[in-house]
Amino acid sequence: MISKSRLLEHRWFIAVGATAIIIGLAVAAMVGRSPKGPANREEIELVVRDYILAHPEIIPEAMNRLRDKQSEDAYATNKAALETPFGSAWAGAEKGDVTLVMFSDYACGYCRTSVPDIDRLIAEDPRLRVVWREIPILGPGSEIAAKAGLAAAVQGRFVDFHRRMFAEGRPDGAKVSAVLRAMKLDLGRLQRDIYSPVVAAELKNNIDLATRLDDAVATPTFVINGQMLKGAVGYDALKRAVADARKRNART
Repeated sequence: MISKSRLLEHRWFIAVGATAIIIGLAVAAMVGRSPKGPANREEIELVVRDYILAHPEIIPEAMNRLRDKQSEDAYATNKAALETPFGSAWAGAEKGDVTLVMFSDYACGYCRTSVPDIDRLIAEDPRLRVVWREIPILGPGSEIAAKAGLAAAVQGRFVDFHRRMFAEGRPDGAKVSAVLRAMKLDLGRLQRDIYSPVVAAELKNNIDLATRLDDAVATPTFVINGQMLKGAVGYDALKRAVADARKRNART
């Protein structure tokens, strides 16, 4: 789990870095246009500083643009790992033209409210592929449910487990066991897989992937062709993001 102090430190560095970029670009542009040249740099820096103090709203705007650029670069670098599912942790078109990746936690209420939105997208869009990545960041119940979900994925039953587990509410060991028994899976194999190094490695990989995209790890997080959406954004926002992804694909 990402500590609060680390997230605050990361955001502070982004703010400082974004501000430095603003000042650096502004100074460079103004010096280049100034008849006095580099000798006028200190005066220009004061002008830029005064402008930023008078218009502090440009700092969060720069931070957002910097974060979006970092996320796009991270997506391009990690696209294959991000969109390759673990076992059967996917649904929709096997070779869809757009892949929606959802980082999810069974203890996350916003993830739970997003389940019908994703189901509706899959039902209505025959070209969409959805890949789920488990990131148990909300406690022990999250972790055991995520491990069970991946173990079910090994037996080709991830989507069934996913829907049943969210329907049970906040997870704990008893609820996870009840869901698995109701699914009539190979319980011996499940027991081995839940505690296997392969499942543990997948959970670590998912956390690493989420952190590379954005150090402020949160659930749910949706990634659609490099565009990141956080929170229970709803069906309409997700549908628009899928449509935007198709438009971008058509231009490339």
